[in-house]
Amino acid sequence: MARPRTFEEERAVEAAMRTFWKAGYEATSTQNLCAATGLGRSSVYNTFACKHTLFERSLRHYMDLRNAALAELMEGDLPIREKIRTVLWWAVAPDPADPPGCLVVNTLVELAPHDPEIAELLRRDTGERVRVLRAAIEDARARGELGPGTDPLALAHFVGATVSGLRVAARGGADRATLELIANTALGAL
Repeated sequence: MARPRTFEEERAVEAAMRTFWKAGYEATSTQNLCAATGLGRSSVYNTFACKHTLFERSLRHYMDLRNAALAELMEGDLPIREKIRTVLWWAVAPDPADPPGCLVVNTLVELAPHDPEIAELLRRDTGERVRVLRAAIEDARARGELGPGTDPLALAHFVGATVSGLRVAARGGADRATLELIANTALGAL
């Protein structure tokens, strides 16, 4: 019995996501995608139409995974400083099976300046992460965990920018000690 096409698509999107994450959009060839997904060239094109469509599906998949984890953490019962520490440590000590860096950050640099569709997708993604962080920070401020002068929107943007910076530093070869210094400095700003 053949596996359902949706299984193949999901598996292919996950494999393609990791390939794009590691090498970037431009440096990822159709041959790289075939090797990663186990699909032939015609199957890649029949299923996804083109490299750009597969990339967009991969990017959305990445965003969905990351945003779900962030929402789950921010909706939990931990104190806000522990929540933010956890988010920072996702960048300091990522899953060793993951490529270094961040597919979103890589795409912001590589494609957003000349691909309006991708730029809009990234803008909405950033807005969603800021919204989730801001809501958790507002709740923490209301519970007295943060001072009344805390600006939840500014702090949400700061956390997001710090995580992005950590991911860029990691992709650039920063060691664990350097990443911890950056994250601890950010935590000190809370």
